[in-house]
Amino acid sequence: MNSNDAWRTRIVCEPQLHHGEPCIRGTRIAVSVLVASLADLSIEELLREYPQLSREDIQAALYYAAEAAHSTPVA
Repeated sequence: MNSNDAWRTRIVCEPQLHHGEPCIRGTRIAVSVLVASLADLSIEELLREYPQLSREDIQAALYYAAEAAHSTPVA
């Protein structure tokens, strides 16, 4: 598995967790929250806000978002 696919081990979508929204494994932190937060915060600031996360978790969220954007047609 290359680094671009490593997100698959860190992102989970479970119906009982955050209504099935993609989250970082072992947390209730939604990928969408992390990606949106990066519009205003640096990765270092985000890691301070969410000390339970690792840099790899944030990278996984970004790879997941990129994959989702690539697969979603825009009108």
